[in-house]
Amino acid sequence: MKKEPRKLDRDRLRGILEDNGGSPEDLERFNEYMSRRGFLRRTGVIAALAGMGAGAEVTLQRLFGQGLIPVGWAAEAETKAIASKPDMIIHNDRPVNGEFSPHLLDDNITPSPRHFVRNNGLTPQRAKNKDPQGWELAIDGEINTPLKLTLDDLKKMPAITKSLLIECGGNGRGNFVPKVRGNPWDRGAVACSEWTGVPLKEILNRAGLKSSAIYTAHYGEDPPIGAAPPFSRGIPIDKAMEEHTLVAYKMNGKDLEALNGYPVRLVVPGWIGSCSQKWLNRIWIRDQVHDSNKMTGYSYRVPAYPVVPGSRPPKTDMVIATSWVIKSLITRPAANTRIDIGKTFKVRGHAWAGENQVDSVYISTDYGLNWTKAVLTQPRNQYAWYTFETELAFKGKGYYEIWARAVDNQGVTQPARQPWNPKGYLGNVIHRVPVLVGV
Repeated sequence: MKKEPRKLDRDRLRGILEDNGGSPEDLERFNEYMSRRGFLRRTGVIAALAGMGAGAEVTLQRLFGQGLIPVGWAAEAETKAIASKPDMIIHNDRPVNGEFSPHLLDDNITPSPRHFVRNNGLTPQRAKNKDPQGWELAIDGEINTPLKLTLDDLKKMPAITKSLLIECGGNGRGNFVPKVRGNPWDRGAVACSEWTGVPLKEILNRAGLKSSAIYTAHYGEDPPIGAAPPFSRGIPIDKAMEEHTLVAYKMNGKDLEALNGYPVRLVVPGWIGSCSQKWLNRIWIRDQVHDSNKMTGYSYRVPAYPVVPGSRPPKTDMVIATSWVIKSLITRPAANTRIDIGKTFKVRGHAWAGENQVDSVYISTDYGLNWTKAVLTQPRNQYAWYTFETELAFKGKGYYEIWARAVDNQGVTQPARQPWNPKGYLGNVIHRVPVLVGV
Protein backbone atom coordinates (compact mmCIF):
# COMPACT_ATOMS: atom_id res chain seq x y z
CA MET A 1 0.00 0.00 0.00
CA LYS A 2 1.29 3.43 -0.94
CA LYS A 3 2.23 5.48 2.11
CA GLU A 4 0.39 8.78 2.50
CA PRO A 5 2.90 11.63 2.07
CA ARG A 6 3.77 13.67 5.12
CA LYS A 7 2.55 17.27 4.84
CA LEU A 8 3.97 20.38 6.39
CA ASP A 9 1.99 22.87 8.40
CA ARG A 10 0.47 24.42 5.28
CA ASP A 11 -1.68 26.99 7.04
CA ARG A 12 1.29 28.31 8.96
CA LEU A 13 3.48 28.61 5.89
CA ARG A 14 0.66 30.20 3.92
CA GLY A 15 0.26 32.83 6.62
CA ILE A 16 3.98 33.59 6.57
CA LEU A 17 3.95 33.82 2.80
CA GLU A 18 0.99 36.18 2.77
CA ASP A 19 2.54 38.37 5.44
CA ASN A 20 5.82 38.63 3.57
CA GLY A 21 4.82 38.94 -0.06
CA GLY A 22 5.20 35.33 -1.21
CA SER A 23 2.74 33.70 -3.56
CA PRO A 24 0.41 30.76 -2.83
CA GLU A 25 2.01 29.00 -5.81
CA ASP A 26 5.36 29.02 -4.01
CA LEU A 27 3.77 27.32 -1.03
CA GLU A 28 2.03 24.67 -3.09
CA ARG A 29 5.18 23.78 -5.02
CA PHE A 30 7.20 23.63 -1.81
CA ASN A 31 4.71 21.36 -0.07
CA GLU A 32 4.36 19.18 -3.13
CA TYR A 33 8.09 18.60 -3.28
CA MET A 34 8.45 18.01 0.45
CA SER A 35 5.54 15.56 0.51
CA ARG A 36 6.74 13.62 -2.53
CA ARG A 37 10.38 13.18 -1.65
CA GLY A 38 10.96 14.18 2.00
CA PHE A 39 14.61 14.86 1.15
CA LEU A 40 15.02 17.76 3.54
CA ARG A 41 13.78 15.78 6.50
CA ARG A 42 15.96 12.76 5.75
CA THR A 43 19.12 13.93 4.04
CA GLY A 44 19.58 17.66 4.66
CA VAL A 45 19.61 20.74 2.50
CA ILE A 46 22.59 19.98 0.27
CA ALA A 47 21.41 16.52 -0.77
CA ALA A 48 17.91 17.84 -1.32
CA LEU A 49 19.03 20.64 -3.58
CA ALA A 50 21.14 18.23 -5.60
CA GLY A 51 18.12 16.02 -6.27
CA MET A 52 15.63 18.69 -7.23
CA GLY A 53 14.56 19.85 -10.62
CA ALA A 54 15.33 23.40 -11.71
CA GLY A 55 11.85 24.76 -11.03
CA ALA A 56 11.58 23.20 -7.60
CA GLU A 57 15.07 24.35 -6.73
CA VAL A 58 14.21 27.95 -7.60
CA THR A 59 11.08 27.75 -5.44
CA LEU A 60 12.96 26.23 -2.52
CA GLN A 61 15.73 28.80 -2.73
CA ARG A 62 13.15 31.59 -2.77
CA LEU A 63 11.46 30.17 0.30
CA PHE A 64 14.72 29.63 2.17
CA GLY A 65 15.90 33.08 1.13
CA GLN A 66 12.78 34.53 2.73
CA GLY A 67 13.45 32.55 5.90
CA LEU A 68 10.77 29.93 5.22
CA ILE A 69 11.86 26.53 6.43
CA PRO A 70 9.79 23.57 7.68
CA VAL A 71 8.26 24.04 11.11
CA GLY A 72 10.18 21.05 12.47
CA TRP A 73 13.49 22.58 11.43
CA ALA A 74 12.58 25.93 12.93
CA ALA A 75 11.74 24.31 16.25
CA GLU A 76 15.04 22.44 16.25
CA ALA A 77 16.97 25.63 15.50
CA GLU A 78 15.53 27.38 18.59
CA THR A 79 15.39 24.35 20.90
CA LYS A 80 18.48 25.18 22.91
CA ALA A 81 17.34 28.72 23.63
CA ILE A 82 13.81 27.61 24.52
CA ALA A 83 15.21 24.96 26.87
CA SER A 84 16.44 27.76 29.14
CA LYS A 85 12.77 28.43 29.98
CA PRO A 86 11.35 24.96 30.71
CA ASP A 87 7.95 26.08 32.04
CA MET A 88 7.14 28.43 29.19
CA ILE A 89 3.85 28.06 27.30
CA ILE A 90 4.97 28.25 23.67
CA HIS A 91 2.71 30.08 21.24
CA ASN A 92 5.20 30.05 18.36
CA ASP A 93 8.63 28.55 17.84
CA ARG A 94 9.60 30.69 14.86
CA PRO A 95 9.80 33.39 15.98
CA VAL A 96 9.79 32.26 19.59
CA ASN A 97 6.83 33.57 21.58
CA GLY A 98 5.89 32.24 24.99
CA GLU A 99 4.44 33.17 28.37
CA PHE A 100 4.11 31.73 31.87
CA SER A 101 1.11 30.76 33.96
CA PRO A 102 0.29 33.45 36.55
CA HIS A 103 1.13 31.22 39.51
CA LEU A 104 4.72 31.00 38.22
CA LEU A 105 5.08 34.79 38.36
CA ASP A 106 4.71 35.22 42.12
CA ASP A 107 8.28 36.44 42.73
CA ASN A 108 8.81 40.13 43.37
CA ILE A 109 11.79 39.87 41.01
CA THR A 110 10.98 37.61 38.07
CA PRO A 111 13.72 34.96 37.59
CA SER A 112 15.28 35.01 34.13
CA PRO A 113 14.01 31.50 33.26
CA ARG A 114 10.45 32.80 33.80
CA HIS A 115 10.69 36.01 31.84
CA PHE A 116 8.31 35.84 28.88
CA VAL A 117 9.55 35.96 25.28
CA ARG A 118 8.06 38.07 22.51
CA ASN A 119 10.14 37.93 19.34
CA ASN A 120 9.32 39.27 15.89
CA GLY A 121 12.43 37.86 14.22
CA LEU A 122 14.82 34.99 14.76
CA THR A 123 17.22 34.75 17.68
CA PRO A 124 20.60 36.09 16.48
CA GLN A 125 23.46 33.61 16.37
CA ARG A 126 25.54 35.96 18.51
CA ALA A 127 22.94 35.68 21.27
CA LYS A 128 22.79 31.89 21.02
CA ASN A 129 26.59 31.69 21.23
CA LYS A 130 26.82 34.38 23.93
CA ASP A 131 29.62 35.93 21.86
CA PRO A 132 30.00 39.74 22.19
CA GLN A 133 32.95 39.98 19.80
CA GLY A 134 32.27 42.49 17.05
CA TRP A 135 29.12 43.89 18.62
CA GLU A 136 28.73 47.65 18.79
CA LEU A 137 25.95 50.16 19.33
CA ALA A 138 25.70 52.96 16.77
CA ILE A 139 24.07 56.28 17.67
CA ASP A 140 23.39 58.51 14.68
CA GLY A 141 20.91 60.91 13.14
CA GLU A 142 19.98 64.24 14.72
CA ILE A 143 23.00 64.40 17.01
CA ASN A 144 26.23 66.41 17.08
CA THR A 145 28.63 63.50 17.63
CA PRO A 146 27.86 60.10 16.09
CA LEU A 147 28.91 57.28 18.42
CA LYS A 148 29.89 53.65 18.12
CA LEU A 149 30.07 51.96 21.52
CA THR A 150 31.42 48.50 22.29
CA LEU A 151 30.15 46.43 25.21
CA ASP A 152 33.30 47.39 27.12
CA ASP A 153 32.59 51.06 26.41
CA LEU A 154 29.09 50.69 27.86
CA LYS A 155 30.37 48.90 30.94
CA LYS A 156 32.79 51.74 31.65
CA MET A 157 29.94 54.24 31.83
CA PRO A 158 28.07 54.90 35.11
CA ALA A 159 25.40 52.20 35.46
CA ILE A 160 22.26 51.81 37.53
CA THR A 161 20.27 48.74 38.58
CA LYS A 162 16.47 48.89 38.76
CA SER A 163 13.54 46.50 39.04
CA LEU A 164 11.58 47.31 35.89
CA LEU A 165 8.44 45.76 34.49
CA ILE A 166 8.16 44.80 30.82
CA GLU A 167 4.86 43.65 29.33
CA CYS A 168 4.02 42.66 25.79
CA GLY A 169 1.54 45.09 24.22
CA GLY A 170 -0.68 42.13 23.34
CA ASN A 171 -0.69 40.52 26.78
CA GLY A 172 -4.32 39.60 27.48
CA ARG A 173 -5.21 39.32 23.78
CA GLY A 174 -6.64 35.85 24.34
CA ASN A 175 -9.37 37.39 26.51
CA PHE A 176 -10.78 39.69 23.81
CA VAL A 177 -14.33 39.05 22.55
CA PRO A 178 -14.72 38.75 19.64
CA LYS A 179 -11.33 37.17 19.12
CA VAL A 180 -8.54 39.01 17.33
CA ARG A 181 -5.62 37.72 15.29
CA GLY A 182 -2.19 37.34 16.81
CA ASN A 183 -0.52 35.37 19.57
CA PRO A 184 -3.32 34.41 22.00
CA TRP A 185 -1.56 35.73 25.10
CA ASP A 186 -3.46 35.07 28.31
CA ARG A 187 -1.88 37.06 31.17
CA GLY A 188 1.68 35.76 31.47
CA ALA A 189 3.52 37.93 28.92
CA VAL A 190 4.73 40.19 31.72
CA ALA A 191 7.72 40.18 34.05
CA CYS A 192 9.50 42.40 36.53
CA SER A 193 13.19 41.54 36.50
CA GLU A 194 16.21 43.46 37.72
CA TRP A 195 18.06 45.28 34.93
CA THR A 196 21.52 46.80 34.97
CA GLY A 197 22.67 49.25 32.35
CA VAL A 198 23.36 52.80 31.30
CA PRO A 199 20.51 55.32 31.24
CA LEU A 200 19.84 56.11 27.59
CA LYS A 201 19.88 59.81 28.41
CA GLU A 202 23.58 59.56 29.38
CA ILE A 203 24.43 58.16 25.96
CA LEU A 204 22.31 60.75 24.18
CA ASN A 205 23.89 63.53 26.24
CA ARG A 206 27.31 62.29 25.17
CA ALA A 207 26.17 62.30 21.53
CA GLY A 208 24.61 65.75 21.88
CA LEU A 209 21.02 66.02 20.72
CA LYS A 210 20.22 68.62 18.12
CA SER A 211 17.19 70.86 18.60
CA SER A 212 15.59 68.95 15.71
CA ALA A 213 15.57 65.64 17.64
CA ILE A 214 12.00 64.43 18.12
CA TYR A 215 11.95 60.65 18.20
CA THR A 216 14.20 57.61 18.43
CA ALA A 217 14.29 54.66 16.04
CA HIS A 218 15.71 51.40 17.37
CA TYR A 219 17.19 48.48 15.47
CA GLY A 220 18.48 45.07 16.54
CA GLU A 221 20.46 42.12 15.24
CA ASP A 222 17.51 39.72 15.02
CA PRO A 223 17.15 38.40 11.43
CA PRO A 224 13.69 39.19 10.06
CA ILE A 225 11.47 36.37 8.85
CA GLY A 226 10.68 36.23 5.18
CA ALA A 227 10.76 39.47 3.22
CA ALA A 228 9.72 41.51 6.25
CA PRO A 229 11.82 44.60 6.98
CA PRO A 230 13.91 44.61 10.17
CA PHE A 231 11.80 45.01 13.29
CA SER A 232 12.07 48.59 14.49
CA ARG A 233 10.21 50.74 16.99
CA GLY A 234 10.88 54.10 18.60
CA ILE A 235 9.90 56.45 21.43
CA PRO A 236 9.61 60.22 21.89
CA ILE A 237 12.78 61.99 23.01
CA ASP A 238 11.16 62.90 26.35
CA LYS A 239 10.71 59.21 27.17
CA ALA A 240 14.19 58.40 25.91
CA MET A 241 15.58 60.99 28.33
CA GLU A 242 13.59 59.65 31.29
CA GLU A 243 16.03 58.36 33.93
CA HIS A 244 14.64 54.81 34.04
CA THR A 245 14.96 54.15 30.29
CA LEU A 246 18.02 51.90 30.12
CA VAL A 247 20.45 50.43 27.65
CA ALA A 248 20.72 47.21 29.65
CA TYR A 249 23.42 44.53 29.54
CA LYS A 250 22.60 42.56 32.69
CA MET A 251 19.42 40.80 33.79
CA ASN A 252 19.14 39.74 37.42
CA GLY A 253 22.88 40.26 37.85
CA LYS A 254 23.95 38.13 34.87
CA ASP A 255 24.40 38.53 31.13
CA LEU A 256 21.08 38.81 29.33
CA GLU A 257 19.36 35.59 28.28
CA ALA A 258 19.67 34.81 24.57
CA LEU A 259 15.90 35.06 24.09
CA ASN A 260 15.72 38.28 26.10
CA GLY A 261 18.19 40.32 24.08
CA TYR A 262 21.85 39.37 24.61
CA PRO A 263 24.18 41.22 24.62
CA VAL A 264 22.27 44.53 24.97
CA ARG A 265 18.66 45.66 24.90
CA LEU A 266 16.58 48.69 25.66
CA VAL A 267 14.31 48.68 28.68
CA VAL A 268 11.56 51.29 28.34
CA PRO A 269 9.52 50.73 31.51
CA GLY A 270 5.84 51.58 31.78
CA TRP A 271 5.37 51.38 28.00
CA ILE A 272 4.41 48.40 25.85
CA GLY A 273 7.20 45.86 25.51
CA SER A 274 7.86 46.36 21.79
CA CYS A 275 9.53 49.68 22.69
CA SER A 276 12.20 47.74 24.61
CA GLN A 277 14.19 46.70 21.52
CA LYS A 278 16.20 43.51 21.96
CA TRP A 279 19.64 42.66 20.52
CA LEU A 280 20.09 46.41 20.15
CA ASN A 281 22.77 47.65 17.73
CA ARG A 282 21.54 51.01 16.48
CA ILE A 283 19.62 54.05 17.77
CA TRP A 284 18.76 56.52 15.04
CA ILE A 285 17.65 59.93 16.30
CA ARG A 286 14.98 61.33 14.01
CA ASP A 287 13.40 64.73 13.33
CA GLN A 288 9.96 63.15 13.01
CA VAL A 289 7.90 60.38 14.59
CA HIS A 290 9.47 57.08 13.56
CA ASP A 291 7.57 55.61 10.61
CA SER A 292 8.72 51.99 10.33
CA ASN A 293 6.11 49.40 9.38
CA LYS A 294 5.73 48.55 13.09
CA MET A 295 4.86 52.17 13.91
CA THR A 296 2.18 52.71 11.28
CA GLY A 297 -1.15 51.26 10.15
CA TYR A 298 -2.55 48.92 12.79
CA SER A 299 0.80 47.72 14.21
CA TYR A 300 1.06 48.54 17.91
CA ARG A 301 -1.67 51.13 17.47
CA VAL A 302 -5.10 51.48 19.06
CA PRO A 303 -8.23 53.41 18.08
CA ALA A 304 -8.35 57.03 19.19
CA TYR A 305 -11.90 56.44 20.49
CA PRO A 306 -13.99 53.45 21.69
CA VAL A 307 -15.05 51.22 18.81
CA VAL A 308 -17.74 48.60 18.27
CA PRO A 309 -16.32 45.14 19.08
CA GLY A 310 -15.35 43.43 15.85
CA SER A 311 -15.13 46.66 13.83
CA ARG A 312 -12.06 48.01 12.08
CA PRO A 313 -11.67 51.78 12.22
CA PRO A 314 -9.70 53.53 9.46
CA LYS A 315 -5.92 53.69 9.86
CA THR A 316 -6.15 57.46 10.19
CA ASP A 317 -8.04 56.96 13.47
CA MET A 318 -5.36 54.73 15.00
CA VAL A 319 -2.80 56.16 17.46
CA ILE A 320 0.48 54.73 18.74
CA ALA A 321 0.12 52.58 21.87
CA THR A 322 2.47 53.88 24.53
CA SER A 323 2.03 53.39 28.29
CA TRP A 324 0.25 50.50 29.92
CA VAL A 325 -2.99 50.98 31.86
CA ILE A 326 -3.99 49.84 35.35
CA LYS A 327 -3.75 46.08 35.74
CA SER A 328 -3.48 43.28 38.30
CA LEU A 329 -2.47 39.62 38.30
CA ILE A 330 -3.41 36.98 40.87
CA THR A 331 -0.42 34.69 41.47
CA ARG A 332 -1.75 32.78 44.50
CA PRO A 333 -3.70 30.54 44.49
CA ALA A 334 -3.24 28.89 41.11
CA ALA A 335 -6.29 28.32 38.95
CA ASN A 336 -8.42 25.33 39.98
CA THR A 337 -6.71 24.93 43.35
CA ARG A 338 -8.67 22.68 45.76
CA ILE A 339 -9.28 24.30 49.14
CA ASP A 340 -10.72 22.83 52.34
CA ILE A 341 -13.95 24.29 53.72
CA GLY A 342 -13.18 26.87 56.41
CA LYS A 343 -9.44 26.81 55.76
CA THR A 344 -7.75 30.22 55.72
CA PHE A 345 -5.46 30.78 52.73
CA LYS A 346 -3.62 33.70 51.19
CA VAL A 347 -4.50 35.50 48.00
CA ARG A 348 -1.51 37.27 46.52
CA GLY A 349 -0.54 39.01 43.31
CA HIS A 350 0.91 42.04 41.57
CA ALA A 351 -0.46 45.30 40.21
CA TRP A 352 0.98 48.03 37.95
CA ALA A 353 -0.24 51.12 36.14
CA GLY A 354 2.14 52.21 33.37
CA GLU A 355 3.11 55.84 33.98
CA ASN A 356 0.69 56.11 36.92
CA GLN A 357 0.80 54.67 40.42
CA VAL A 358 -1.38 51.92 41.89
CA ASP A 359 -3.68 53.29 44.58
CA SER A 360 -5.46 50.13 45.74
CA VAL A 361 -6.44 46.56 44.90
CA TYR A 362 -9.78 44.95 45.74
CA ILE A 363 -10.78 41.29 45.94
CA SER A 364 -14.21 39.76 45.33
CA THR A 365 -15.44 36.19 45.80
CA ASP A 366 -19.09 36.75 44.82
CA TYR A 367 -18.72 37.75 41.16
CA GLY A 368 -18.15 41.40 41.87
CA LEU A 369 -21.12 42.08 44.17
CA ASN A 370 -18.86 42.92 47.11
CA TRP A 371 -15.22 43.94 47.25
CA THR A 372 -12.63 43.82 50.05
CA LYS A 373 -9.50 45.96 50.00
CA ALA A 374 -6.24 44.01 49.95
CA VAL A 375 -2.99 45.03 51.65
CA LEU A 376 -0.80 46.77 49.07
CA THR A 377 3.00 46.79 49.25
CA GLN A 378 4.83 49.58 47.47
CA PRO A 379 7.26 48.72 44.66
CA ARG A 380 11.05 48.70 45.01
CA ASN A 381 11.29 51.65 42.66
CA GLN A 382 9.19 53.44 40.06
CA TYR A 383 8.07 51.11 37.26
CA ALA A 384 8.39 47.94 39.38
CA TRP A 385 5.18 46.15 40.20
CA TYR A 386 3.28 46.47 43.47
CA THR A 387 2.35 43.39 45.51
CA PHE A 388 -1.06 42.82 47.10
CA GLU A 389 -2.16 40.22 49.64
CA THR A 390 -5.17 39.23 51.71
CA GLU A 391 -6.56 36.18 53.50
CA LEU A 392 -9.75 34.31 52.63
CA ALA A 393 -11.78 31.35 53.87
CA PHE A 394 -14.86 29.79 52.28
CA LYS A 395 -17.63 28.51 54.55
CA GLY A 396 -19.40 26.34 52.00
CA LYS A 397 -18.65 23.72 49.39
CA GLY A 398 -18.58 24.48 45.69
CA TYR A 399 -17.05 26.35 42.79
CA TYR A 400 -15.89 29.90 43.44
CA GLU A 401 -13.96 32.59 41.62
CA ILE A 402 -11.48 35.03 43.13
CA TRP A 403 -11.51 38.36 41.30
CA ALA A 404 -8.91 41.14 41.54
CA ARG A 405 -9.47 44.74 40.51
CA ALA A 406 -6.82 47.45 40.78
CA VAL A 407 -7.33 51.23 40.87
CA ASP A 408 -4.68 53.80 39.95
CA ASN A 409 -3.96 57.20 41.47
CA GLN A 410 -6.10 58.87 38.80
CA GLY A 411 -9.15 56.87 39.87
CA VAL A 412 -9.06 54.59 36.80
CA THR A 413 -10.04 51.00 37.55
CA GLN A 414 -9.87 47.75 35.62
CA PRO A 415 -12.95 47.01 33.52
CA ALA A 416 -15.27 44.05 34.09
CA ARG A 417 -15.45 43.61 30.31
CA GLN A 418 -12.51 44.21 28.01
CA PRO A 419 -12.75 47.27 25.74
CA TRP A 420 -12.07 46.04 22.21
CA ASN A 421 -9.53 47.04 19.58
CA PRO A 422 -8.64 45.27 16.31
CA LYS A 423 -5.17 44.07 17.36
CA GLY A 424 -5.92 43.11 20.94
CA TYR A 425 -3.56 45.53 22.65
CA LEU A 426 -3.54 46.81 26.26
CA GLY A 427 -5.80 44.10 27.64
CA ASN A 428 -6.56 44.82 31.31
CA VAL A 429 -9.87 43.16 32.18
CA ILE A 430 -10.11 42.08 35.84
CA HIS A 431 -8.37 38.80 36.63
CA ARG A 432 -10.58 35.89 37.68
CA VAL A 433 -9.15 32.72 39.23
CA PRO A 434 -11.42 29.67 39.77
CA VAL A 435 -11.05 27.52 42.92
CA LEU A 436 -12.82 24.41 44.18
CA VAL A 437 -13.85 24.32 47.85
CA GLY A 438 -14.47 20.99 49.56
CA VAL A 439 -14.76 19.24 46.20
